[in-house]
Amino acid sequence: MIPIKTKEEIEVMIEGGRRLARVFDQVLKEVKPGVETKRLDELGEALIKKEKGKPSFKMVPGYHWSTCINVNQGVVHGIPGGYRLKEGDLLSFDAGIFYQGFHTDKAETILVQRAKGPARGGVNSVQSEEKYKFLEAGKRALEKAIEMVRPGNYLGQISKVIEEEIEKAGFSPVRALTGHGVGRKLHEEPQIPCFFEREVEKTAKLKKGMTLAIEIIYNLGLPEVVLTSDGWTIETKDGKIAGLFEETVAVTAGGPLVLTR
Repeated sequence: MIPIKTKEEIEVMIEGGRRLARVFDQVLKEVKPGVETKRLDELGEALIKKEKGKPSFKMVPGYHWSTCINVNQGVVHGIPGGYRLKEGDLLSFDAGIFYQGFHTDKAETILVQRAKGPARGGVNSVQSEEKYKFLEAGKRALEKAIEMVRPGNYLGQISKVIEEEIEKAGFSPVRALTGHGVGRKLHEEPQIPCFFEREVEKTAKLKKGMTLAIEIIYNLGLPEVVLTSDGWTIETKDGKIAGLFEETVAVTAGGPLVLTR
């Protein structure tokens, strides 16, 4: 059963989402060549606590970090550590905040660079442009998926538009991982795949008060993923880059309400 939130509960999630968005703004400003991923995790935890919340991910049994950080071929659940970022890396930052009894969840992938904007000249310029196109596809898919979050629409419409947008750009939606409901628990019903296999009308109908963590999980190459030896990090099987974009969205009478911006 998909949990329904009251107006008052969604108000709490709105505030939690705003606080999480502020954490992201500050952490992503520190992403640059030479920074260790564990430093970003430490900063994220400190900022979440400063926002009067708790790191949602530390509430997952067995996971001892406040964020998940993936680089290049890393897809999800990457453990922060001593890796120093390099110019041209893709970094996916994923975090949740538990605020006044409710979780909100957010993720973003960015290109690691020394200066804003694509590099100019040489091979690095071409590579950067290709990576920007890859990231823009994920952002477009997320925006189109969010537009589907309306009462009376079907869950399958979200999955369908994600798959269509990612494949149209020439990339692969990951089939082994999904978005999810979110609220009192970090992971609630329903699962929200990035691909679509059934008739739309056979999927759940969206209702006012549902809160969904919509995730765009996609690869440059093949859709297959593998679990690494650390027991958490999931990477692309072919070693090519991956992207991750996520927002927590409420279904309201007026349409989609993004809580994590």
